[in-house]
Amino acid sequence: MKKKRTPRPPGWATWFLVAYCRPELLEDLQGDLNEFFERNLRKHNAIFAKAIYIIDVLKFFRPYTVRKPSFITAVKRNHMFGNYLKMSWRVMMRNKLFSGINIIGMAFSLSVGLLAIVFVSDLFSYDNDLQNKDRIFRVVSTFEPAGQPPVQLASTSWKSGILIRQNIPGIESITLLRNGFGGNVRIGENSIPVTGFYADQGFFDVLSFPLIEGAATTALKDPHSLVLTQSTGVRLFGNADPLGKVVKVDTVNYTVTGVLKDIPKLSHMRFEALASLSSIDPTGSGSDGAYMDWTNAFSNYVYVLLSKNSNPASFSASLDTLCRRQNAPYRNKIALSLQPLKNIAVGMPKGNEIGPAMPIAGVFIICGLALIIILSACFNYTNLSLARSLRRSREVGIRKVIGAQRIQVIGQFIAESLAISLLSLCFAFCIFLLLRMQFLSLHPYLNSMFSMELSPQLVVYFILLAILVGVVAGLLPALFYSKINAVQALKNASYFKVFRHISLRKALVVIQYTFSFIFITATIISYDQYKGFLHFDLGFSTDHIVNIAMQGNKDDVFTKELSAIPAVTGFSRSLIVSSLGSMTGSSVKYKDPTDSAGVDLNYIDENYLPLHKYTFLAGRNFAAKPKAAPESETIVNEKLVRRFNIGHNDPEKAIGETVTFAGKRLTIIGVLKDFHYGSLENGINPTAFRYLPQPGGYVNAKVSGPDLAATMAGIATAWKKLDKVHPLDAKLYDDQIEAAYSQFSVLSKVIGFFALLAIMISSLGLLGMVVYTMERRMKEISIRRVLGAGNAALMYLLSKSFLFLLCISALIALPLTWLFFEKVILSNFAYHPPIGFSDVFTGLIVVVGIACAMIGAQMLKIVRTNPATVLKNE
Repeated sequence: MKKKRTPRPPGWATWFLVAYCRPELLEDLQGDLNEFFERNLRKHNAIFAKAIYIIDVLKFFRPYTVRKPSFITAVKRNHMFGNYLKMSWRVMMRNKLFSGINIIGMAFSLSVGLLAIVFVSDLFSYDNDLQNKDRIFRVVSTFEPAGQPPVQLASTSWKSGILIRQNIPGIESITLLRNGFGGNVRIGENSIPVTGFYADQGFFDVLSFPLIEGAATTALKDPHSLVLTQSTGVRLFGNADPLGKVVKVDTVNYTVTGVLKDIPKLSHMRFEALASLSSIDPTGSGSDGAYMDWTNAFSNYVYVLLSKNSNPASFSASLDTLCRRQNAPYRNKIALSLQPLKNIAVGMPKGNEIGPAMPIAGVFIICGLALIIILSACFNYTNLSLARSLRRSREVGIRKVIGAQRIQVIGQFIAESLAISLLSLCFAFCIFLLLRMQFLSLHPYLNSMFSMELSPQLVVYFILLAILVGVVAGLLPALFYSKINAVQALKNASYFKVFRHISLRKALVVIQYTFSFIFITATIISYDQYKGFLHFDLGFSTDHIVNIAMQGNKDDVFTKELSAIPAVTGFSRSLIVSSLGSMTGSSVKYKDPTDSAGVDLNYIDENYLPLHKYTFLAGRNFAAKPKAAPESETIVNEKLVRRFNIGHNDPEKAIGETVTFAGKRLTIIGVLKDFHYGSLENGINPTAFRYLPQPGGYVNAKVSGPDLAATMAGIATAWKKLDKVHPLDAKLYDDQIEAAYSQFSVLSKVIGFFALLAIMISSLGLLGMVVYTMERRMKEISIRRVLGAGNAALMYLLSKSFLFLLCISALIALPLTWLFFEKVILSNFAYHPPIGFSDVFTGLIVVVGIACAMIGAQMLKIVRTNPATVLKNE
């Protein structure tokens, strides 16, 4: 059994100082001194006798000698904060390694905190420039199709806006917007594409975007009125005044009646122009149905400015009453509700959003990750501070015996952590400037949604964050040291225990490495899932196919130009591009007129299926037909055959059967093996292809040859001959699939960055702990080496406690990460690659390898030290 080492008592000068300043401790100190004297009668007896003699003398003269030194009172009254700073600087200089570890760790963690502050500040700054923003609400819809799940929509029907204006009280102003305005604006020979909305004359009463020219009350009153943003006016007219000018948007003339200041980047709606809603005949119909149909809730937006004394709850109750009355004759129901303006950019994104929106869960995730990194740096500081308890406890004891109160001890340790935190802030700000650009470049959506510009207010927030982190990091060590009494301090106080057998320092190491394991395992799983999605078997081929958006142009002219490019070996036409999330659909019936089902739909030409290598289970492909030929055929997938039990689920027998699409009867001429029409988030639904010689959506070009850049240049040249206004929108199919699942790429990059920081901060903390432990055990190691212990045995002896902590962290982190991805993240995907063994344990190997390398380097340095050098002064 290892013999317990008797700690060396303080020298007689220390006892003298204690007795002089705190005579009430004399009895306890003399008892301790007698105990040491009895155990060490033959050792240092002269020193003990002299100390006892001095204490006896002091006890006799105590009434005349005991007083507090005057400098303590001076510190309290005038120089307390200055002395705190001086002592903090001296402590940092005496412990350069530990101070450097803390400063580096806090700098990186604070930089993430700064990024989170700017991130949240931008989100909650949306639409702050609008007046009366607290009273502005958007009317949103819940579309409830018969027999199908409800859909949350940011849009609503035109009719609902009119009925709200006419029937519901408590409205100061109301405005109705409709999307779909835009086109090529022609001025002389120039043609520039412009996008925007139709809006009624109440737009500026509700949404107070400032007009530079024109009257807000009349700018959108008359038909074919047009309001341009300032930058759009410069694009169209240069430095000339656009007010009163007539422009042609496609084939319709509009008069410019106002110039609007450019829409701020932090606005939930983006547009280049507004056209008067009165330009549209409300009794007509568009591509989505009759304008005044109650259930046509996909293209219109209603905003209301409530009166100052209006109650949103009462207004919502009136909306419910309106919906019950209007829903009566319809199978598909519409429910209306109010959405505050402040909850549009930050809230749950809805269908048909008018601009950018961030889920509130995303805000919590980013802030939570930043908090974890900051706490990890705080744990480092706490760990290293408590690790030095044996060294600093005597310092605290001396402070107490010369009159320091508990609050002053706390203040000193808080001041030290604040000094390190504020010093780290200087480095953190430089790191933040680099992180900001990297964050915005992660995804085009982030760059469009955030500005991340600095302001004096944000700088104040940065300083407050540094102060908060400093206080949190230093609070636990301050409380720990402030509880030590003088006798305990001078007897070499041991460190504080959280549980009976687990120290606080070990618990913090476990927590730090648990987060490190979670982050790196999540990064590996996210990346592997992303790669798995890219190589998932979709049921058709996407190799070397370029999808070219026609943007309203005739594709027959363009395909002739493509045929002249040698590298283009084939092409087809389609309305949409499958497997990217874009969808269109219809309802289908078989024999029972009361049994209908939704069906995913795509319009294609005769070349589409062979070009993409779809697999036929039965039947044939479409044959080329003239444009004017009536439509009579369809090709379906297995799922649709099984849904209606067509031909007793036999693809061969399903050929020749007739199905009805929204009243149109078509004959099945082919059955395809099931494929992924939508993204992998969706299951495989009943799907059908219908024939259209010119669907008008995309041209799908098959390309070959090693020089893809030259091929794309040839396609761009062919496009310019067709359309000189719109830029070419051509993308490789594989690149589009990669972009469709880019959220996993972004997720892996973000979590990977946090994993890197967490591992680095944890490793720095572990390095400090290892260095300090090695310093404490150098004499033990030297004695063991003298007694014949080998380097391998010493390495195992010294490292096993640290590796045990890493194993505990792994046992906590790995199952939690696997469950989170399997039950939360990937549960939203109907199809996804399985999480493999290597995905879970690669992170463990990486982290343990880094820790072992770091521990081994320090231990190797210690075990190679000459024992005689260490023990010569014993």
